[in-house]
Amino acid sequence: MTPHDKNPGGRSPAVAVRGLVKHFGATRALDGVDLEVREGTVLGVLGPNGAGKTTLVRCLSTLLVPDAGTAVVAGYDVVRQPRQLRRTIGLTGQYASVDEKLSGWENLYMIGRLLDLPRPAARRRADEMLEHFSLTDAARRPVTQYSGGMRRRLDLAASMIGRPSVLYLDEPTTGLDPRTRNEVWDEIRRMVAEGMTVLLTTQYMEEAEQLADELTVIDRGKVIANGGVNELKARVGGRTLRIRPSDPARLPEMARAVRESGLDGIAGAAADPEKGVLQVPILADVQLTAVVGLLASHGFGIADIGTHLPSLDEVFLAITGEKATASGAFAEEAVA
Repeated sequence: MTPHDKNPGGRSPAVAVRGLVKHFGATRALDGVDLEVREGTVLGVLGPNGAGKTTLVRCLSTLLVPDAGTAVVAGYDVVRQPRQLRRTIGLTGQYASVDEKLSGWENLYMIGRLLDLPRPAARRRADEMLEHFSLTDAARRPVTQYSGGMRRRLDLAASMIGRPSVLYLDEPTTGLDPRTRNEVWDEIRRMVAEGMTVLLTTQYMEEAEQLADELTVIDRGKVIANGGVNELKARVGGRTLRIRPSDPARLPEMARAVRESGLDGIAGAAADPEKGVLQVPILADVQLTAVVGLLASHGFGIADIGTHLPSLDEVFLAITGEKATASGAFAEEAVA
């Protein structure tokens, strides 16, 4: 079989998904997912626990067969052309999948040979990837002696042996220390600069902001938002007005008054009892003035007031209603 015809009017997306559905018994893990990844870019896929992120990656890498819908990756249909597709993609899952009994170099050489690289080419490629990921000094050591960060880097190197045009990274830096995480980010940037396309699922909002050109948010198997980081921030308000009442006990009443007024934008006014503040998305200065005037007219005392730009964590919370952990990471996905 040959790859799907490209759009003669311009570059077609490296990944095009339409109406993808996957069931696990009564659970609808993917419920009509649509998304695209432009060539040479990074698409960040975000979602709360059980949203369907890992299921999506497994379908797109031919590890699962979708129940409905279509997906074309690097010009190949994931259902009808799985063998051809596997030679053009790379995958790094949530856990390192290297053979611990072999050395780092032996792992990479073995994968190169499994991908039908001639022996000299497999040796050269193993050497190249060990150097790229700063593992040359540990090349001949068994993987059992590697730290967690070294194993993760080796796993990434393994996914790159075949020079894939599309790379899936499923929470690639989970559990890594900040220094190693930054090294992985640098390598991902280098690969994209060389023309690779990346679909990245992540628990870390900082990681999405650092790496992704565009974002897709999935919740309960559906795409509920997509766009650039700034686009998603604008969706819930360019700024957030934070108001601390003089009487903390009146915080719920204050939030209710703003909501009933209709001055609180798409995401709605939200009381944060832990911080003792009311948060209101603000699209324009006139809205800010109106909210303050409304509260004054209702007799609410204000102890402190200020504005700030939303973080990606706050955007996620506003869109999905799911709360991030204190570290800015979301729980690992429960649905396969």
